Amino acid sequence: MDTEVLTRGDRAVPAGDDALWWRSAVIYQVYVRSFADGNGDGTGDLAGVRAHLGYLKELGVDAIWFNPWYPSPLADGGYDVRDYRDIDPRFGTLEEAELLIQEALALGIRTIIDVVPNHISEQHPWFQAALAAGPGSPERERFWFHPGKGPDGDEIPTHWVSSFQGETWTRTTNPDGTPGEWYLHMFTPEQPDLNWNHPDVRREHEDILRFWFDRGVAGVRIDSAALLVKDPDLPEVGEKEGPGQHPTEDRDELHDVYRSWRAIADSYPGTRVLVGEIWVPDIVRFTNYLRPDEMHTAFNFDFLARPWGAASFRESIAATLEAHAPVGAPSTWVLSNHDVTRPVTRYGREDTAFAFLKKRFGVPTDPELGLHRARAAALLVAALPGSLYIYQGDELGLPEVEDLPLDLIEDPMHFRSGGTDPGRDGCRVPLPWAGDRAPFGFSPDGARPWLPQPEGWRALTVAAQEADPASTLNLYREALRLRRELPELGDGPLTWWDDAPGLAGRTGTGHDADILAFRRGDRFACVVNAGDDPVALPPGATVLLSSSPLDADGQHAGALPANAAAWLHLVPDSHTTTTPGIPAPRG
Repeated sequence: MDTEVLTRGDRAVPAGDDALWWRSAVIYQVYVRSFADGNGDGTGDLAGVRAHLGYLKELGVDAIWFNPWYPSPLADGGYDVRDYRDIDPRFGTLEEAELLIQEALALGIRTIIDVVPNHISEQHPWFQAALAAGPGSPERERFWFHPGKGPDGDEIPTHWVSSFQGETWTRTTNPDGTPGEWYLHMFTPEQPDLNWNHPDVRREHEDILRFWFDRGVAGVRIDSAALLVKDPDLPEVGEKEGPGQHPTEDRDELHDVYRSWRAIADSYPGTRVLVGEIWVPDIVRFTNYLRPDEMHTAFNFDFLARPWGAASFRESIAATLEAHAPVGAPSTWVLSNHDVTRPVTRYGREDTAFAFLKKRFGVPTDPELGLHRARAAALLVAALPGSLYIYQGDELGLPEVEDLPLDLIEDPMHFRSGGTDPGRDGCRVPLPWAGDRAPFGFSPDGARPWLPQPEGWRALTVAAQEADPASTLNLYREALRLRRELPELGDGPLTWWDDAPGLAGRTGTGHDADILAFRRGDRFACVVNAGDDPVALPPGATVLLSSSPLDADGQHAGALPANAAAWLHLVPDSHTTTTPGIPAPRG
């Protein structure tokens, strides 16, 4: 490493000199509470992460994204923040976080943290001061306090719907015990929304960015990034029409916020990235957040939500690359995260698409089929242009845990649905590291984890998979090794390979297409067989890696099985270009 630094003052640490690292980075999402327990209390912590940095280095990641690690009552898994400038004592200390950032960077791994700007915890000093100060006070202007409607003020100010279902306003109680004003919360009542029209709110978050950038953080993931600004007129949804007129989502004023944040990020040495969690269906408005003076990248939820299928995936990939090209931003690819049903379970169902409001108990799944598809999807996304996100445990092929005891479920999505939604805890179960019984090395001395692990996970531990050359873990390791070594992979152009020998008629955009094939440069190709029958691979191509073993005998010897993907090394000039590449990246 060279002497470029990611920090200021006495916390300076080496950073490397790749200003465009984020365009091709492999970023591993750590849900701290469930990654590894270092002190034996059943809860994951920073000590556990520090002890397993070598595992992440061997996996081949470039950065770690941490879900919120701040002090929190955990009403919503840490997304209800009490203090943005400290570490939750269940996870460790601020000094440990600073050490972790430096230790990871010494291994070539950058750190990205989660910033939660839309709301705070009801226990945050600002909100407690607002409650104490009463109506009309300056303290309340930082939030959305409002009188109720009706003669007694007992009707909610608006009928906006929560992202967690249910109402979005909660009434306060005055010191004399009488009903008071209402306050807005787009998530749970424990997460009051901030008023981003107030200068205090903007200044505070700019200072929070500087606080963590000063400590060596290489980027921030911005939670609910399109929800911050609200219409002060409090109209109902649909009362005002046109782009940017939704009262709570994707308002045009947001772009001034992120231009300010980008200026702060750019004032630091090295490239400090802004990554948005943006659920905006209009692809043009989505990419507006990625203009050169705003965010660097944003999560591509369109691909994540798509059902299994060649035509479905191709449509999403093509639309994503086309939309990103004019702003020069790289795409991001992700199969799951801490909010989403794990791919092994999702891809084994009859309906393989993902939608929050479709999650239900008792939906049948075929875990063997799901694993084959999840492994194929992993090779697919790792071969696409841009950056790649891996949610912890996906590299082990972990399924969703769908039989958690109801009395252990903590996710507010479960409770606010009236118990019909299983919630998101099933993808947050602590990781299995080693051994043949729970806690599978997650906690020392056999401490019980905060959520129980299935006994069937004994075959999925890191130790078990390291010993199996055909394991999902070793598939990921090999894919990321090749991704680092092959110059064609990472950021750059993609060309659809519709005229691949033997595949013509099975690729393309038609709904009957069951093969997805594309090239990255002259020597690399990825072929995904999303159909039900084996497919012969193009002659002359050498298989670099496949998600399932090629058929060994019979009529389809050497063919790619159903629900599988292969990376191929091509002989130059053995193919024909069919589509232009993507424009060169911006600096």
